[in-house]
Amino acid sequence: MAPPGYVDSDLEIARSTKPMKIEQVAEQLGLTPSDLIMHGPHIAKVSWQSLSSLKTNKRGKLILVTSVNPTPFGEGKTVTTIGLNQGLNHRGHNASCVIREPSLGPVFGIKGGAAGGGFSQVLPMEQINLHFTGDLHAITAAHNLCSAILDNHLHRGNDLDIDTNRIFWPRVIDMNDRTLREVSIGLGGPATGVTRSERFDITAASEVMAILSLSKSYEDLRSRLGRIIVAESKSGLPVTAEQLGASGSMALLLREALLPNLVQTLEGNPAFVHCGPFANIAHGNSSIIADDLALSRSDYVVTEAGFGAEMGAEKALHIKALASGVAPSCIVLNVTVRSMKLHGGGVAGGGGSRPTKEEIETENVDAVRAGAASNLRRHVRNLAMTDIPVVVSINRFHTDTEAEIDAIRDEATKAGAVDIVLFEGFSKGGEGAAELADSVVSACSKHEQDGSPFSPIVDPGMPSNEAILRIGTNVYGANNVDLSDSAHSSLEKFKKWGFGNLPVCMAKTQYSFSHDKKVLGAPVGFTLQVRETRLNAGAGFIVAVCGSMMTMPGLPSRPAAMDMDMDEEGRLTGVFG
Repeated sequence: MAPPGYVDSDLEIARSTKPMKIEQVAEQLGLTPSDLIMHGPHIAKVSWQSLSSLKTNKRGKLILVTSVNPTPFGEGKTVTTIGLNQGLNHRGHNASCVIREPSLGPVFGIKGGAAGGGFSQVLPMEQINLHFTGDLHAITAAHNLCSAILDNHLHRGNDLDIDTNRIFWPRVIDMNDRTLREVSIGLGGPATGVTRSERFDITAASEVMAILSLSKSYEDLRSRLGRIIVAESKSGLPVTAEQLGASGSMALLLREALLPNLVQTLEGNPAFVHCGPFANIAHGNSSIIADDLALSRSDYVVTEAGFGAEMGAEKALHIKALASGVAPSCIVLNVTVRSMKLHGGGVAGGGGSRPTKEEIETENVDAVRAGAASNLRRHVRNLAMTDIPVVVSINRFHTDTEAEIDAIRDEATKAGAVDIVLFEGFSKGGEGAAELADSVVSACSKHEQDGSPFSPIVDPGMPSNEAILRIGTNVYGANNVDLSDSAHSSLEKFKKWGFGNLPVCMAKTQYSFSHDKKVLGAPVGFTLQVRETRLNAGAGFIVAVCGSMMTMPGLPSRPAAMDMDMDEEGRLTGVFG
């Protein structure tokens, strides 16, 4: 007999489901087989010709799913996003979802997969979590092609007079590998190129990833790639990928990657999986082009923003919405009992600590209430400031008690959420998300009746240094911001080059409102430390690196990869839950 609360693993659930042919899924969106580029029976890209011809005046409502500051387990944003899509369809609405593509770094690191879980998954989850349609490999290749052309340019005489101490363009790999954070290249003598320091970022942090997810067309993609600033000349001028002669060939490698990927939920509902920037080191949202397609074919489109709302949701509202011209009609804030226990002091250690089984399963109403009164309320307050309605979704686990759930409800009500709903999509699929679907539809309708107001916390076109201060104080709760000399000098240089008013993408720990992952709850009175600022001119934002944040993650003490394998038939074992 299965123990209490036992459910089949994500992999077992996925394998027990007979998926629809992707042509049948596409039909729900009004797409025909001729609109699709097939990647097997259950995956397809939508062709550029179809994307260009399918544009209509129809515009569905966008629903953004975000979260409180999480535990390392993750609190179920993707599960909620997929489950809400299923719930909306369960209630008879025409709905789809758009989620990010998993990165091999987290898949083989801690998370083990990012295609949802339980009975709120997208299929085929094995392919989605591994190589999928090759989009991330294309981004990696395009990025590193620019690196190779740059180093070849230096080797062949350096006609652009690039200062080798002012090269901004790293290399990337879609893997967690801390040894690549700082490397030396060209050490084998003249034949191996110019000797210099180099670093690797993870592919999710690549500017090419950001460009792909923010581009609206091939023309837009090509133009953005050309604007990438790879280095500075000895005379102090920016050197672009266009000047280097790299941007055209980079675009070729991304030609198919720009096309959205269509898959399905466990219940056969349409789902797009496209682009995967991390929210702690990049802007954390799926692609504009997938959103645009979904919004033209569905009445409701559910999308997600990575990590806590002060990261992914803030960037969705101030970077993605600015680029797309589309703001959400409703925000769903995902919360769990275990995350509130963490922020309320009921878990040993600090942010980034994995709660023990005992800590998760032992009722601790006081800790849950303390966490909700601080972390949850801060997130609700921040989001409500935008005038977009906020629905709090409590992602229920079988160990949660009614008293703990009631504590979250009480604090969310005090914070100003328009509704608080119990979400059981993990264990019940669309049926378990039906109440959340009803709440979201009601909130969207009321928002539309009110004129669909949206009040950004950060004003478009605000000077970047002021935007950093605004986010640090109004969103994070800091008293002030301390820019390192290097960060300040870089901002002044960017301003001189004509990029002083770009939006800001904050790179910081996902575990805290502050730059210190150990500081939980809703800290105030601290000074936000900004160590470095980087210019992503092609993507159209400045990255502000806070505290000790790294754009190349490392592996944990026991990587998920060590428990993965395949059998004699090539079937995956020990993976994805």
